[in-house]
Amino acid sequence: MSGTETDSVVSRLSVMLTGIDRLAIAYSGGVDSALLLELAARALGRDRVLAVLGISPSLPEHERTAAHDVARHIGVPVIEVTTREGDRPDYRRNGPDRCFHCKDELFTRITDEVMSEYRLDAVAYGENADDIRRPDRPGARAATAHRVLRPLADLGLGKADVRRLAAACGLPCADKPAAPCLASRIPHFTEVTPARLAQVERAEAGLRALGFTDLRVRHHGEVARIELCPDDLVRAVGEPMREAVHVAVIGAGFRFAALDVAGIQSGAFTLPLVQAARV
Repeated sequence: MSGTETDSVVSRLSVMLTGIDRLAIAYSGGVDSALLLELAARALGRDRVLAVLGISPSLPEHERTAAHDVARHIGVPVIEVTTREGDRPDYRRNGPDRCFHCKDELFTRITDEVMSEYRLDAVAYGENADDIRRPDRPGARAATAHRVLRPLADLGLGKADVRRLAAACGLPCADKPAAPCLASRIPHFTEVTPARLAQVERAEAGLRALGFTDLRVRHHGEVARIELCPDDLVRAVGEPMREAVHVAVIGAGFRFAALDVAGIQSGAFTLPLVQAARV
């Protein structure tokens, strides 16, 4: 998108945010929330926007660091809020609605702990127009319940639009792969525990140290099912990388390391359940 198109989006967002003096963005450092943070900063002014980053065992440490780096590039302050979704039995139960309980916890913390202290008028988050069409996004229900704004979706910006705008704005995360929380690596109805989350994080950190960037480690008890980009599959099984991959995963506490030849699968656990329920 050109600068003129970016200016047009900012202008439309300014109208959408009429009456809002100070805005909180539920922020993760991913391209959606980062673009929303940049656009809101341009529309309202960087001193009138605050990024709120939820911290829990489901957030990998490298994502936490990267989120701060991107916000620093944008020039908007970040505050961290400790979320306690792990205290919620319905979250730990890990049904297809797990994301609802996670987002509900985040928005509750923002409403209860942040809004008054920082004199904020509204909260927004980075749902885009493509997310609306997916059946596996129960977190959107939490946003509706808490009256959280979703400007990207309301502007009609899909994922491709978001990435083009992010590149036009010079955001360092414009091409960043999707990074769902660590809980998404645990099969539904297997309890989400800090130990399982830490095990997945250690395995993924070990694989990133080997040069793999876009990946998932799915937790199947003693088995780690590794999802990589198709271009990385051959490299992962060739020597000496095969042994290094095995050591990284076994070192995280798994007994077996299995490479999924299907590659990365978005919504690998949730989509089949949701689609089956709709048949």
